[in-house]
Amino acid sequence: MEFFDKITKKATETYKGAAEKTGKIAKEAKLKLKINENKSKINDLYQEIGKKVYQKHTANEELCIKKDLEEECAKIDILSSEIETYHKEILNLSDVKVCVNCKEPMDKDARFCPKCGTEQPEEVTEEQDEVKVFEAEFIPQEEQKDNNEETGTSNSENTNGNINN
Repeated sequence: MEFFDKITKKATETYKGAAEKTGKIAKEAKLKLKINENKSKINDLYQEIGKKVYQKHTANEELCIKKDLEEECAKIDILSSEIETYHKEILNLSDVKVCVNCKEPMDKDARFCPKCGTEQPEEVTEEQDEVKVFEAEFIPQEEQKDNNEETGTSNSENTNGNINN
């Protein structure tokens, strides 16, 4: 009986691992599809800009980029920003980051780039942020008492003037 339990447990673990990897691959494929769609839209906007420029040229009119092409340029900026976001999501799925200097992909935990040797900034996770916020909010009672004596507030008030329970 124990033998079958072990086999069942191992099969379940294998299934979960395979399902997780398949999910990551599917999400990455969707993101790459979105990137290609945005690149196609950007190329269409480039063509539209070129067409407007040529029309102004043939009509011997002056071209004002701010007035005539602002809308297309704003759309390109938005699409480019989305592409950058999709690239970051893909990197997060694959446990890879890019070098701040040469943009070479590398292991997420690497402190130095294997290509150019640049030291990478330490990434702060949400969990680390929560700990820092908690530490900043927590003041030991002894320090509160010392702070209250220095500021002249009573023990029942904290430094914000709120009453402690």
